[in-house]
Amino acid sequence: MSLPKVDKIWMDGTLVDWDKAQVHVLTHALHYGSGVFEGIRCYETADGPAVFRLTEHMERFDRSARMLLMELGCSVDEMVEAVKETVRVNGLASCYIRPVAFRGYGVMGLDPLPCPVQVVVAVWPWGTYLGEDALTHGVAVGVSSWRQRSVNANPPAIKATANYLNSSLARIEANKHGYEEAILLNEDGKVCEGTGENIFIIKDGVVCTPPVSDGILEGITRDSLMTIARDLGYEVVERSMVRTELYTADEMFMCGTAAEVAPIRSVDGRSLGDAGPVTLELQKAFFEIVQGRNSDYEDWLERV
Repeated sequence: MSLPKVDKIWMDGTLVDWDKAQVHVLTHALHYGSGVFEGIRCYETADGPAVFRLTEHMERFDRSARMLLMELGCSVDEMVEAVKETVRVNGLASCYIRPVAFRGYGVMGLDPLPCPVQVVVAVWPWGTYLGEDALTHGVAVGVSSWRQRSVNANPPAIKATANYLNSSLARIEANKHGYEEAILLNEDGKVCEGTGENIFIIKDGVVCTPPVSDGILEGITRDSLMTIARDLGYEVVERSMVRTELYTADEMFMCGTAAEVAPIRSVDGRSLGDAGPVTLELQKAFFEIVQGRNSDYEDWLERV
């Protein structure tokens, strides 16, 4: 299904028509994946559109660019304002937001540094990534035969466009095997993450998630849910996990900007049952926060 069109896309400081937001076919990133990006959401609230943890997302965007020696040509504050401007001009109450910076048209070859850097912000209406049904009934997942990218090969700390090739391979495999999503292990066999989501399990009332050192993206939704869980009185532990722990978890869920908070109902055909009480409590708290219905977390919302 094609993306729903909106009026304008922000490109290199200028708002251009959706259909005119184009790049050359010899753009370096198209051939070599030399780009970084973010996924962000704007939610409708009683006080108007609000972007969830926008500054933190743009700080991560800036870090990713710096690690790839990409000069964005604009500050974090300027990128924050570019996002707000793009949401405003398109008149959206809620939307998904995709900032992307990439090496553009200039030279061809594996050294990307001579190429110019282009920066884009696009927004569009988009429901939860795994489907609305996933929020209530959960998803069936399978452990992929594809391993997570290595921290010393394609570092997960960089939210780079090139990093998601193995995510695509894992998602294709999962779908062809009848699963709705995949879980990737690292080269040591430790549990990492979904193709575009972080993972949590609940065992004996303890909320557990893999550590960044095992090769996961340091997710902002992940960080938010760890904070929420602690505030609700749960013990939260970052630790390595093995595959069999997924089969014996009391509860399990995936989270991310696109997926939001999606319960997992089965792993490799082993049922975990309906969404459990801890998962549902965290999910409810999360949506109350992003929709502006919990003033204790107001600083996570940046009004458009």
